[in-house]
Amino acid sequence: MAEELAENAKEAIIDDDFQLAIDLYSKALDLEPTNPNFFADRAQANIKLNNFTEAVADTNKAIELDPLMAKAFLRKGIACIKLEEYHTAKKALEKGLSLAQDDSRFTKLIKECDQLIAEEYNDLSKPLTPSAPPSVAPLSVSSPQLGTFPSAKPKYRHEYYQKPEEVVITIFAKGIPAENVTVDIGEQILSVTVDVRGEDSYHFQSRLFAKILPDKSRYQVLSTKIEIRLAKAEAINWTSLEYNKDIAVTQKINVPSVASQRPSYPSSKTRGKDWDKLEAEVKEEEKDEKLDGDAALNKLFRGIYQDADEDMRRAMMKSFVESSGTVLSTDWKEVGSKKIEGSPPDGMEVKKWEF
Repeated sequence: MAEELAENAKEAIIDDDFQLAIDLYSKALDLEPTNPNFFADRAQANIKLNNFTEAVADTNKAIELDPLMAKAFLRKGIACIKLEEYHTAKKALEKGLSLAQDDSRFTKLIKECDQLIAEEYNDLSKPLTPSAPPSVAPLSVSSPQLGTFPSAKPKYRHEYYQKPEEVVITIFAKGIPAENVTVDIGEQILSVTVDVRGEDSYHFQSRLFAKILPDKSRYQVLSTKIEIRLAKAEAINWTSLEYNKDIAVTQKINVPSVASQRPSYPSSKTRGKDWDKLEAEVKEEEKDEKLDGDAALNKLFRGIYQDADEDMRRAMMKSFVESSGTVLSTDWKEVGSKKIEGSPPDGMEVKKWEF
């Protein structure tokens, strides 16, 4: 029965009815879930419908079931090229070429990958052109941004958060043996499969928001969860986990340096203001200021006192205090050895206050 469904699916592909082919292969897999050919052939139909992430998931499953299936590596390479996963595509195609050395399609596609990788490298080497940032709150380095993404099946909950240098994805699957977990990390594709005995396998397949570094990414299976750490290729803010062509990327995250994270303290030499210059300007204004009466006299006394030496200041203070403000002398030799009597102006007298 499964083989008959597969034959009908092949005919549907010939007739360009790719959705029907996918449906028929899916029914065949319900009957024979470990048939790698059904997965590889359904991947072909998915490629025709531009379902490239689904195609990669199918080829990964086919390769898992049959690591020597050359056509699965070929279709994975094609799907990854369409997803701009050129390094991942090249690895798959090189593996396929080792299995089918007479198939010139592998050689041709590997050359295409090399050319695309070179073009991508040249683009990354150019200075970034500023673009309008996405309409989201900027990511705080000290407060990771938390979000959720939908899964193929609701039996496991997923969450992710990000830092400037990585995205951390958590799948809350308890008690899963590490050998039952398969994680395939590409440049912009993440594929997770969890096989549970007696239950349907769990699959998560996603094209990621932006490029990552597969060689620096890692995962671990813990007793309560599966933790996947994806190293970002660029320190940009991911506004979602999955790719969306309508979202403009390249909002850079400003990562403070170690020096800038040191605590700052108040300082008399505050940056941005030259206090010495400001003080000089105030003094200059005071000199040019024209005053009358007591104000003018006080200004005169302040000027004399400010420019005087220590003996002159002592003389001024002693004479002014002892004379009740009627005598001001700058000669310490004259006033230092005697008490200074008050000398009021004509018509006025000095009053002594009793306490």
